[in-house]
Amino acid sequence: MTTYHIKYKDTGYFSDIICDYIAKDTTLDPFYGNFPNIEGFKAQLELKAASFPQAHRETLVTALGNQYKGIVKSKLTTENMSLLRDSNTFTITTGHQLNIFTGPLYFLYKIVSVINLTVKLKKEFPSCNFVPVYWMATEDHDFEEINYFKIKGKKVRWNRSSSGAVGHLKNEDFKKVFDQFSTLIGSSKKADELKELFRASYLEHDTLTEASRYLVNEIFGDKGLVILDGDASSLKTLFRPYIKEDLFKNTSFNEVSKSIQALKNVGKKYKIQVNPREINLFYLTEGLRERIIERENQFVINNTGIVFSKEAILLELERHPERFSPNVIMRPLFQEVILPNLCYVGGGGEIAYWFELKRYFDSVQVPFPILLLRNSALMITKKQLEKSKKLGLSLRDLFKNQQELIVDRVKEKSAIKIDFSEQRAVLKTQFEDLKIVAKETDKSFLGAVNAQEKKQLNGLDVLEKRLLKAQKRTMYDMVTRIQNLQDELFPSNSLEERHRNFSEYYEQYGDLLYSSLFEALDPLKLEFTVVEMPV
Repeated sequence: MTTYHIKYKDTGYFSDIICDYIAKDTTLDPFYGNFPNIEGFKAQLELKAASFPQAHRETLVTALGNQYKGIVKSKLTTENMSLLRDSNTFTITTGHQLNIFTGPLYFLYKIVSVINLTVKLKKEFPSCNFVPVYWMATEDHDFEEINYFKIKGKKVRWNRSSSGAVGHLKNEDFKKVFDQFSTLIGSSKKADELKELFRASYLEHDTLTEASRYLVNEIFGDKGLVILDGDASSLKTLFRPYIKEDLFKNTSFNEVSKSIQALKNVGKKYKIQVNPREINLFYLTEGLRERIIERENQFVINNTGIVFSKEAILLELERHPERFSPNVIMRPLFQEVILPNLCYVGGGGEIAYWFELKRYFDSVQVPFPILLLRNSALMITKKQLEKSKKLGLSLRDLFKNQQELIVDRVKEKSAIKIDFSEQRAVLKTQFEDLKIVAKETDKSFLGAVNAQEKKQLNGLDVLEKRLLKAQKRTMYDMVTRIQNLQDELFPSNSLEERHRNFSEYYEQYGDLLYSSLFEALDPLKLEFTVVEMPV
């Protein structure tokens, strides 16, 4: 198997803030801690080792044991869970929503990045142990974001009503979803394996949390992946001091707001990913996840009649910490409080919002983790590579905007020069002379000269476009082949990892899909990976 690499900034699919981070632009220095390289991990090991309590380890291992009841664990996962008790064991974590059947293909890239990084770190720091962790976003309530996945250009959707945390949802009517999937996937041996995996995950488990845990464990359990659900009373108990501080001091709001302003002040026009609220917590019970809002010295649960006094909400926190659910601002802190974590592996949007959190972490004296952009990849076949070469396209060319790429190729291949830049330059020179004459004779004539110049230049634009269109027709075969190749590789003019489900590739390659990704993806390479698949 051959892999190729392209700089993220050359793909056109990654934001300025991510490209600047990878390039170690000093503008971003105040917004993160250690950088994702071996030197950074060495420093992070010392930082986390000095701050993570043994009691938290015991609570974590007990919680995991409860969550894995009824799940067949691999020997490696069992060992990793036990190792979490040891002070020289650390985690590498990624998180993701409970998308049906893993959702977009990049879910696999997240997990592979985490697992590969733990292997790499073990070689660099043999006296320590490193455990890969997948944090299930069971408390999320954005059902519309997770209730479908795409396969072969079609949506497989779970149609039902939803309220509260998605992890609590019962797997009702999932037979209909299974039937949709079965129709689309076909009837080959590998397709039957996928159908059995889907059936066992969703039709034999009661909730979306249980189904997701089973599914991910079936795919990655043999690699030692540990799957964690933060929605547990014992884990929330560890987080109780930070919940209390947010309720009464609005610490996250104050510190994140300052970070956002600092990001705005750097002059790079970075997009702000999330904005904090005064209280960044939800109230969570069965079928309910609503914001906690302070009004007139009382705590109101949004869109309900539930109201707590200060004393009552403290009592509720003491008795039921599991009912306090961190939002996107506070969830990262929750993760770092309950895990001996060194690094968070996430997508571009995730890493960008973590940049808003460094000041908050510092204020509550919790070590800020290393931020690592997950691997991104494009799987391409030998046949597609050959098509690209015949068209004279480099891998970098394939990432260009389709219309821009076609125009470039048509202009390059055309026997006629489709560029009127010289004519425009000559025309502008002639009109500059006319403007001088106009100024010396009748300044009112100048407006007519300017109008005529604009008309003539617009005329050249029209002629150039018509010539280009005519040449496109002449080179119809080449244009069509470029369009078809790009459409195969970039569905909806976007990265395939954001659209396709892993099942499309598993149906073709089976377990070779997983082994190819583990071989190809280097989490510390910090470049986009193109993976050449066999056929």
